[in-house]
Amino acid sequence: MHKPIAEQTMAKKPIVWTIASSDSGGGAGIQADLHTFNALGCHGCSVIAAITAQNSTQIVRVEPVSPALFANQLDCLLQDMPPNVIKIGLIPEPKLLTQLAQWLHQHKTASGFMIIADPVLSSSSGYHFASQAIIESWRQQLLPLLDLITPNLPELALLSAMPQATVANQATQLLTWGAAAVLVKGGHGDIGGDITDYFFSKDIRFALQQCRINTKHNHGTGCVLSSAIAAVCAQDYPLSDSIIVGRAYLQQALSHSYSVGEGPGCLQHYSWPTDYQYFSKLYWQQEPTVKKVSFASMATPIGLYPVVDNVMWLKRLLPLEPDVIQLRIKQGSTNQIEQQIAKAVQLSRDYNLRLFINDHWQLAIKYGAYGVHLGQEDLALADLNAIAAAGLRLGISTHSYYELLRAKQLTPSYIALGHIFATQTKQMLSQPQGLKRLKRYAALCHGIPTVAIGGINLQRLDKVLACEVDGVAVVSAITGQRQPEQAFLKFKHRVEQFYAHNA
Repeated sequence: MHKPIAEQTMAKKPIVWTIASSDSGGGAGIQADLHTFNALGCHGCSVIAAITAQNSTQIVRVEPVSPALFANQLDCLLQDMPPNVIKIGLIPEPKLLTQLAQWLHQHKTASGFMIIADPVLSSSSGYHFASQAIIESWRQQLLPLLDLITPNLPELALLSAMPQATVANQATQLLTWGAAAVLVKGGHGDIGGDITDYFFSKDIRFALQQCRINTKHNHGTGCVLSSAIAAVCAQDYPLSDSIIVGRAYLQQALSHSYSVGEGPGCLQHYSWPTDYQYFSKLYWQQEPTVKKVSFASMATPIGLYPVVDNVMWLKRLLPLEPDVIQLRIKQGSTNQIEQQIAKAVQLSRDYNLRLFINDHWQLAIKYGAYGVHLGQEDLALADLNAIAAAGLRLGISTHSYYELLRAKQLTPSYIALGHIFATQTKQMLSQPQGLKRLKRYAALCHGIPTVAIGGINLQRLDKVLACEVDGVAVVSAITGQRQPEQAFLKFKHRVEQFYAHNA
């Protein structure tokens, strides 16, 4: 028997569990988690730890489920609907916390799911769950199992047992006790200023700063943030990206929050955030010291952007009247590289070509190239102020939301988005981004030209251009062909035709 067409073609949704308590008012807890999972394209399952009787002004009663029912929910779901990610919220009973820790310890390695926890130790209406037994359960049993924990400032102080220490020291204590990463929510900080959230792990630290939305309709913000992070993680985004998108989702939901009762209202759940206004400002560990200067603009659209690895290729393509080319030399002595760059810059002037030099920014400045292209690893090493002062354009490679925010804040001349498809041109640490991510990334770069790169051929070209990028960079699709000149002309014609039709 054949499956219906819709069933055959529909992509399977990632499964995310929430292990938390029910909010009868619908704004937080299990209910908010399920809203968030659905809005971000995941299928949500729930394991209920407690039933609450509450409305927008108060919590009247909290009643935990029995240990037997708690275990039945976990085992039943795992048998048929195993999770990509588990989100843990309010569990107000120490015995259930212990039971959960034992279950997670038994199944996590074999099942391979991530665990993200929001340690709800009090409610916004003033109800407290932070008994010493609960705090000890979190510290000793759950922390070593967590891929991420998202405490607010009061919860961090309680969990770390270091109320007078700095946020960094408190978070480091949780890492020492076994948590893989900590996201400290800054909403309880200076009420009059911006909100700054801090991320800590063994390998990376960064901060996200966002303007505070002054509204009393903020019930469930912690639940929604951790659930959004879990939903993004379930779609194979790295944790840093998941936090960035999750925080943008929260900002978007807060911006449209609404009243439902006499007390604080609820967040409005929309889809995946694509508007840059909802994304935070990113501060990373080794931020380059860049003066308030802007890099020169591209002046005219980018269009087709070939990447070649020597001057001989440049000479072959120049008679075909390319508008912009990147010279990416990875081999040769220092003297040989300098000679090639000097020759390439001279040729670019003869043919009125916009020539970008990959990596070798000092030589690009010395010989007066049109621009410089840098990878993420080069940003901390290059003198960006010198590049800007010399009037050179700057292009930056990105492979994620984290790198994209970092690049956009430097206001470069263009941002490269990749790699879109699998490529043999160079060894890549990241996974192919695909067209859906490309379109989301391009939407965030409004005001800065974008270039798609990685595995793009003529068969994929139209779909890439439809993602609303400003240019397409190609390497082996031209230089790896038997007739590279003809390949170049085909690309050039198709790109020019597309932009002319969509002008």
